[in-house]
Amino acid sequence: MQFSSSPRGAHLARRLVSHQLDVWGHPYASPANRTLTLIAAELTANAVRHGHVPGRDFHLRLTATADTLRVEVTDTRTERVPLPTHHDAPDDAESGRGLHVVARLASRWAVAPRVGAPGKTVWAELVVSRQ
Repeated sequence: MQFSSSPRGAHLARRLVSHQLDVWGHPYASPANRTLTLIAAELTANAVRHGHVPGRDFHLRLTATADTLRVEVTDTRTERVPLPTHHDAPDDAESGRGLHVVARLASRWAVAPRVGAPGKTVWAELVVSRQ
């Protein structure tokens, strides 16, 4: 889905992720729903804050297999590619912890160039087990 590159767009994307996971059998209060929704919130917030290009939206894709949930967030800004974070932000920093949160919660995550257009896709996967 496509969302406006704004805080409201990020909020709507996060809500969509949570709702779709519930539809797919991962209830709102389940660990999988809460975790992937938080990951999506961080990735969409980063797309709005760091990947914003005036007049361009960001895209979110959510997929599921038997044991893996995947969220992909694509923006159109090419020159600001996030790097894996190996250190914590200072205690008084107002930002800088988002990708650290993603790295700690996701089973895997990475950044890939956007196919066929300028930009990048940041994706994260969460391995889940069905009870």
